[in-house]
Amino acid sequence: MVPPPDLSAETPARLVKHSVSIAGHRTSVSLEQKFWDLIRASARRQRLSINELLTEIDAAREGNLSSAIRLYVLEELLEKRD
Repeated sequence: MVPPPDLSAETPARLVKHSVSIAGHRTSVSLEQKFWDLIRASARRQRLSINELLTEIDAAREGNLSSAIRLYVLEELLEKRD
């Protein structure tokens, strides 16, 4: 089981902004560092670049991109648990 994130005052969950290319369009995405780490790991497992994985997530999303990425990571973690 994955332990809950440490959200104590000593390690706040700060947003980290990265520039990415989604379907050839440059944009910036703000996520907490842990989500960046997990999305990178997911892309590596699938042998995709981060931009390729984010393009797939973007194509399937209904809400904003940052939320869609967080939900993707959550769903992947839940699938591993089962």
